[in-house]
Amino acid sequence: MSLPRRVRVEARAKLNLGLAVGPRRPDGFHELATIFQSVTLADTLVAERRRRGFSLEVRHEEVAARGALSARARAAVPAGPGNLALRAVRLAVRYAGIEGGVHLHLTKRIPAQAGLGGGSADAAAALVAVFALYGVRVPPADRLTLGAELGSDVPFALLGGTALGLGRGERLTRLKPGRPFRAVIAVPRWRVPTAGAFRQIDRSRYGLTRWKGKLRFAKAAGGMELWPYRALRLGNSFEEVLGPRMPDFVDLCARLREAGVREPHLTGSGSAVFGLLEGRAFARCFFDRFRGSEALYVVRSAGRGCWIRRLS
Repeated sequence: MSLPRRVRVEARAKLNLGLAVGPRRPDGFHELATIFQSVTLADTLVAERRRRGFSLEVRHEEVAARGALSARARAAVPAGPGNLALRAVRLAVRYAGIEGGVHLHLTKRIPAQAGLGGGSADAAAALVAVFALYGVRVPPADRLTLGAELGSDVPFALLGGTALGLGRGERLTRLKPGRPFRAVIAVPRWRVPTAGAFRQIDRSRYGLTRWKGKLRFAKAAGGMELWPYRALRLGNSFEEVLGPRMPDFVDLCARLREAGVREPHLTGSGSAVFGLLEGRAFARCFFDRFRGSEALYVVRSAGRGCWIRRLS
């Protein structure tokens, strides 16, 4: 079969159903224990073989069920060399010794800098696309290693489904997902800088005495059917170091509960807040009841991360 000239990859967002932050490691990263879950909100990456050079076009498509992201939020996605998808292309080409170029067209739907792993998903999609365009077979372990070079969440974006993440999140164990679920994601206009959130955890050392217990709980999830509510019991360490944003977070969670969402939590370091919906009828009622201007997305749990299709 001839090599494809173009491929399309759906790059799915993730939720952290639970996220515990442990001590800082000698390499500067923190120990993490997190339960990842892929969801149906996704960016689309179309990759095309070129004779030489690497380029990227970015287009934004608003798919919020209600509300919209600000222009500032859309501008947070770089289209130049700093884009993680372009970095992934260069890494894939170096790894495989490819002599050729790639053009990327990225349709962004996942809100940036919100804890939903959009940049990591795009990077994973770029790796998958380059190897497909040039017919390179890569062992699964090598793919995950390459992903970890790009970022802690990229290996999970490659794996997808439901997984336990340890280390800095890159050591993955696939989990039995339990029943599918629906969730609402609310994205406020404020953001939480991830580096600053980790610094605040280091200053407070609020939860390190609880780290061993949370680590045991997260590891135990790998040996049982993972119902969403059980995973949510792990909590999210970043919720306790929000500082001046704490009142905004508490208020958003309260409004989500009043509208019928269960167990709202941050995903990643935020600022996106998600909660579970029970049934389609509840989803329809939710929009009538919710008070606020946040961008809202209704998603379903998904069993895979990147999904690739040959175009030509």
